[in-house]
Amino acid sequence: MYYYALKMLIGDRAKYIGIIIGLTFASLLITQQSAIFAGIMTRTFSFLTDVSLPDIWVVDPQVQYIDDIKPMQDTKVLRIRGVKGVEWAVPLYKGALRARLENGTFQTCLAIGLDDETLIGGPPRMVAGRLSDLRRSDGVILDQNGAEGKLARSGPDGRRIPLKVGDTLELNDHRVYVVGICEVTQTFQANPVIYTTYSRATTFAPQERKLLSFVAAKAKAGEDAETVCARIREVTGLMAYTPERFKELTFYYYLKYTGMPVNFMTAVALGFIVGITISGQTFYNFTLDNLRYFGTLKAMGTSNRTLLKMILLQALIVGGIGYGLGVGLASAWGALLGGRTQIAFYLPWQLLLITAAAILCICLSSAALSIRKVMKLEPAVVFRS
Repeated sequence: MYYYALKMLIGDRAKYIGIIIGLTFASLLITQQSAIFAGIMTRTFSFLTDVSLPDIWVVDPQVQYIDDIKPMQDTKVLRIRGVKGVEWAVPLYKGALRARLENGTFQTCLAIGLDDETLIGGPPRMVAGRLSDLRRSDGVILDQNGAEGKLARSGPDGRRIPLKVGDTLELNDHRVYVVGICEVTQTFQANPVIYTTYSRATTFAPQERKLLSFVAAKAKAGEDAETVCARIREVTGLMAYTPERFKELTFYYYLKYTGMPVNFMTAVALGFIVGITISGQTFYNFTLDNLRYFGTLKAMGTSNRTLLKMILLQALIVGGIGYGLGVGLASAWGALLGGRTQIAFYLPWQLLLITAAAILCICLSSAALSIRKVMKLEPAVVFRS
């Protein structure tokens, strides 16, 4: 019987292809929009992703997310070093600085000030130069996208000339020298990222009484990071998070206070509705066209349960093909454009399961309409002229 179910499905080529196209489009739209949303959200905490060595982040109690900087006094570093279970703690600066370009325009940059002694918190990968070169006088390291894009010089013919090691830059009226180029995870604001030492960053930054953005710390071997965070909160009155908890805090802030979830979920819902509308209607019409065959099978003694399995098999086959094509096209689109443009695209395995569940729901909903029609079918209808 399953063989005849496949024969019926493939026999009507127009409707067979139409159903697959509808499911493919739904799968593509759901996967693509979900992956773009996930990619954008991972950029909100890209700084935490790049700085992998610390397992404790200490911030002001009023901080709501990673970019909500509430400066602290530098003496907080010493207090945190004295907490039981802390192996080391270093200061970090994170803030916006204005870079003045050769043509006189200004570009806002994200400045990261690393501990002068250890340089903990540096970029994950150097393209040119070395991290230790930051100890040179007035040295900075630029991210590759910024050096080739927003910070690049304009050539005589109008082409952009990327900044390279040895070039100079002006930050808040301070001349600095490029000593390295690095690769970093794209930031949410897509501003150029500049690394320098903590003391130099606090000199470049507008003068304030407090300039310490974070304290990055490491728990001693054998100590639970969450337990050490609780001790830091108790002793210092500051908030201490593990990287995972800090990422969650940032993620849920953007989820709650921005319109991004609504915008992307609307697109996902549209893909779901399109899938049900096109595929459901086409599959229902396909069933109507084949009612005479189902009636013949009923007249020959085929049970409703067997007919039910036949229709479900047809729905699952077109669903599997449409799902595979849609996910494949979305993945190819992300691989083709994600690394060459500013498009954020992140496709974890959880999103594949979500898309699979959505396509399965579409297929079952489409099949339900057809099953109801077949279940009520009278075998005698086959013999009507």
